[in-house]
Amino acid sequence: MAAGGFCKLPNGTVVVALNLPSPAADGSAGGTPSGGVRVLVHARNRARALTRLRNLGMRAIYLRGNAAPPTPDEITAVLHHPDGLIWRTAPDNGVTVTELWHPIRALLRRQTAQA
Repeated sequence: MAAGGFCKLPNGTVVVALNLPSPAADGSAGGTPSGGVRVLVHARNRARALTRLRNLGMRAIYLRGNAAPPTPDEITAVLHHPDGLIWRTAPDNGVTVTELWHPIRALLRRQTAQA
């Protein structure tokens, strides 16, 4: 189960943030984070956000609770991305990440390049 949370926007849509283990948790892929990734999804509701991730092949994704909701900066980042689906390295022990956000295709491309 992934840690994460959501934020309902004034227009009725939601932004869901999930901390997931990296697809390359063994660190074998060059440049792929070994600790994990933080994924942001903009959708009509929580169920659709999770469905978008499941349709990309991330099958065992569930959101229970609201322990790690998206920050205002994360909400702005996902709202300004055309796909509404982005990721970056998950923060480790409260350490601020200065990495830019990546489109989800970049994460999936790295995952398929390993196989």
